[in-house]
Amino acid sequence: MSHTFHIPVLGLGYSVDAPLKIARYGISSVVSIVDDELIERMRKFHYPDKTKYVPIEKTEADFRPKRITAYLNLLHELVNKQHNILKEQPFIPGSDITRYFELLPPNSVDKEAYDEMLLESNPQKKSHFQNKLRTVILKGSIDVNIMSKVDKINYGKDGLPDDRLSDALAALKGYASSLLSSSLVLSAGMNPRLYSYLEEFADFFPSAGHASRKKIILKVSDYRSAIIQAKFLAKKGLWVHEFRIESGLNCGGHAFATEGFLLGPILEEFKQKKTEMISTLFESFQSALEDKGINIAHEPQTRITVQGGIGTAEENEFLQQYYQLDGTGWGSPFLLVPEATNVDDETLSQLTTAGEDDFYISGASPLGIPFNNFRKSSGEIQRIKRIELGRAGSPCTKKYLVSNTEFTALPICTASRQYQNLKIKDLYKKSLSESEYQKSFQYITEKVCLCEGLSSSVYIKNGMLKHKENKAVTICPGPNTAYFSRIYSLDEMVNHIYGKLNLLEGVNRPNLFVNELKLYISYLKKDVELSIKVITDKKNKQLERFKEELLNGIDYYETLLPELKSYSKTVNLSFKKDLDQLRSVVYHISTPLLSEV
Repeated sequence: MSHTFHIPVLGLGYSVDAPLKIARYGISSVVSIVDDELIERMRKFHYPDKTKYVPIEKTEADFRPKRITAYLNLLHELVNKQHNILKEQPFIPGSDITRYFELLPPNSVDKEAYDEMLLESNPQKKSHFQNKLRTVILKGSIDVNIMSKVDKINYGKDGLPDDRLSDALAALKGYASSLLSSSLVLSAGMNPRLYSYLEEFADFFPSAGHASRKKIILKVSDYRSAIIQAKFLAKKGLWVHEFRIESGLNCGGHAFATEGFLLGPILEEFKQKKTEMISTLFESFQSALEDKGINIAHEPQTRITVQGGIGTAEENEFLQQYYQLDGTGWGSPFLLVPEATNVDDETLSQLTTAGEDDFYISGASPLGIPFNNFRKSSGEIQRIKRIELGRAGSPCTKKYLVSNTEFTALPICTASRQYQNLKIKDLYKKSLSESEYQKSFQYITEKVCLCEGLSSSVYIKNGMLKHKENKAVTICPGPNTAYFSRIYSLDEMVNHIYGKLNLLEGVNRPNLFVNELKLYISYLKKDVELSIKVITDKKNKQLERFKEELLNGIDYYETLLPELKSYSKTVNLSFKKDLDQLRSVVYHISTPLLSEV
């Protein structure tokens, strides 16, 4: 791999064509393949010869996987073309080939060879150097993401539900049928039906002494979840090539809070147990492959990476070096890099002027999972305006997140106008106090349409909006975005990651571990508040365990302080002071049953 960082999936549309922008520079990124309508429109937009573009209509059999396959094949073709052009370019200022090498990590072998070439004065030797450099140029991987739980069951022509037509399985089929040799990122927990379906595609298995063409990445937020999922796959002869550890709360998009486990202790557990874990998994993996007539003698490579809230080169280096990681993910900061992602001008301007309070964990997702939201987004403004007009909720056209059958025979989305209207009418019938009513009303109407909101920005940026199409943008940056305050070039952000440049010079930003701890404390306080009136012994014990894990995490960070200091000039007494203050806050949080004693 050319780079030690990747750009994770960013909503539906924000990274949908990121490979076309950055893969030629060796930077890997992740494309969401949830929304086949968005994907089909992007295929048309990027099609080289519009006169030869043939749409894949919804009336076609298997239209969803066909659309995904066609788009991914187009990305594959266009990136390969960019790659071939880049390799033939002259090494002159401003050329893509020059930019490729200038962006590389300072300590990489290829960057050192490039620097040596620049110092060579002999024309023949310089030309030889350059030709050799052309052979080491690598493309960034075109990886894809399937959010496992976004798996609506669809119906066949006979009108009966068909598991094989479910959204997640259809997306997997679309990727598996593509020409890509890359990775599938599975997120949001285990979906046994989806994981079992992987077994039907040869590209996920090694063959004739070669590694699998398509690899599996698990996005996880703790060790226990990772090992459970990986064992399930290993028993089917499927290897997890990367565990992509993500902070439970200090990230963008949906936030999957752990039971109080903080990022540092989680990384420590992976570090300590990696060898044992791989050995255990390989035993099951090898046995399953033998049953399939495939022999493999050695453990495949297993990468461990981390993402969520990383903000400085010092943090980036510390995480990789101390926890022996293979790379890091930088997501939200790249929303401020127009060369890499799709953010419309209005939203981009709002992001650059936002403060810490503008980024918050909300109940906006119809999935019922905490969701990182942005107060200044036009989608949030539209949501509030609709409530004021007495028309809470959104029209539901794509139906990817339908799940509720409280009022209807067929599932509907909790962000839809239909559901919120029915739910508010039901609320009127209950004898609630004004404060209870308002709290319930807020909970109902906080949900927003992610299907439209997370894709509208790419349509606006590229002039693709259709007549009367919703212009409201929903965006889900992580809280770390607050510390980046302007629009950046790709070169600036990459140089910042590698420590060649400091984009946060003079910015008062706590260490990423402290930031995450603060988020978890706020999460616990809110959970305690919501549990005060209706509390069970089981829930109370869960809150106590959560609190205990936070205190254990703080103790761990205190022991880590000497190591942190050796990597960072900015980690000093303030880190210890922050820990002491936050320990006191956690210690004084009383769970409902305890507070009654």
